[in-house]
Amino acid sequence: MITQRAKEIAASPTMANVTLNGIPVFIQHVDEQSETARVYPLDQPEAEETVPLRQLIEQ
Repeated sequence: MITQRAKEIAASPTMANVTLNGIPVFIQHVDEQSETARVYPLDQPEAEETVPLRQLIEQ
């Protein structure tokens, strides 16, 4: 996923269909410099992690 699109999704009040390794995730924050995002699975908000943007897929 490109940085700009990830930032749009993170800022949007509408839930986007984004997956990480096939698992639906919520994008909490995008770091432009490191090209990473802070995400968590929709069903496990406590399982937050930082991942490279290239691993995120918008369905």
